[in-house]
Amino acid sequence: MLKVESLSVGYGEREVLKELNIEFKKGFIYSILGPNGSGKSTFLRVIDKILKPNNGTIYLNGKSIKSFSASQISKIIAYLPQRIDILPFCKVLDAVFLGRKPHISFEPTSFDLEIVLETINKFGLSKFAFRNINELSGGEFQKVLIARAFAQKPEVLLLDEPVNHLDPKNQIEILKLIRKLTKDNNILTIIVLHDINLAIQFSDYFVLMKNGRIFKFGDLTVIDSDTIKEVYEIDVEILEYNGRKLVLF
Repeated sequence: MLKVESLSVGYGEREVLKELNIEFKKGFIYSILGPNGSGKSTFLRVIDKILKPNNGTIYLNGKSIKSFSASQISKIIAYLPQRIDILPFCKVLDAVFLGRKPHISFEPTSFDLEIVLETINKFGLSKFAFRNINELSGGEFQKVLIARAFAQKPEVLLLDEPVNHLDPKNQIEILKLIRKLTKDNNILTIIVLHDINLAIQFSDYFVLMKNGRIFKFGDLTVIDSDTIKEVYEIDVEILEYNGRKLVLF
């Protein structure tokens, strides 16, 4: 569905991503893990065509993304960066409606409204629908941003640290919802996370990056103490608890 071949990306003379080769499939969550500066956010930005690669190609549904216009990409890929600005007096309903923008030619249709209201309901935002977003808590605001991305009805969802700075309750709640909607809608979700244990709990596959390269890729079997030590340069202990892995630092 999304295939990356020999991808290299740089800022000026500094090469950030080096010869990446990987393939992603719909219906699964892929967590990108690695230390700061390993190229995780850059990887998402080049998939969304915000950055142009120096070399290599990304294929989306068998076609090079170079052949897709910005309008076409915006209908297929939803990207939520680490930081995003929304007018402080924008209402929740209007913020989620922005997710339909790529699909609206002139005026929103009843179908657009139906999708927005359905999404607001799924994210438990109905009672906040007419509240200004500057009145929301951090967890509620993040739900609005992710709801906006899902309202776009993308085939590919790119999330850059979507639960950073949230309390554990909101982290779990949001990641559970992302996982459910990914499965229910057969979406390809690629998510950058710093918390390895959260990634283990909610992801199907793991992309471990170091120094701009993919160090290891695969299912839960790639998460072991030797790999974590090599990628993060720290010693960890990995336990099995109720059939789940737990990384102890």
